Amino acid sequence: LTGFTLVEIMIVVGIIILLVAFAIPNFVRMRTNTNETTAAASLRAISTAMENYRSAQTPPAYATQLSQLSDATPPYIDSVLGSGTKQGYEFVLSGVSEGDTYTCTATPRSAMSGTRTFVVNHNGVITSGGTPIE
Repeated sequence: LTGFTLVEIMIVVGIIILLVAFAIPNFVRMRTNTNETTAAASLRAISTAMENYRSAQTPPAYATQLSQLSDATPPYIDSVLGSGTKQGYEFVLSGVSEGDTYTCTATPRSAMSGTRTFVVNHNGVITSGGTPIE
């Protein structure tokens, strides 16, 4: 007879479960890191778009909403980012004052999206927890 015994099948299933137990946390960590990297890159795009938008205005002034950046012709950012959400992060533009300052915050929508909050302002420096990031 050429079959597998119940013990052999249970050993194979046990090995598969063990491999999955190691792979899932790594996958979640990888996804979180990807979302955080995308959030920081999106803030860099918003910062660049805000400066380009401001230079095109007379008198110079920053956009007061992200949708202004995506609805412009040509658009300064994509419509997904202009809606305020992208890859598990929520982007909020605030503190626009007399065309001279702004703050944009990227906050994770859940713990699965990310664990860090990012901020960029009119200086163009992206920070997380008060520490500048590269």
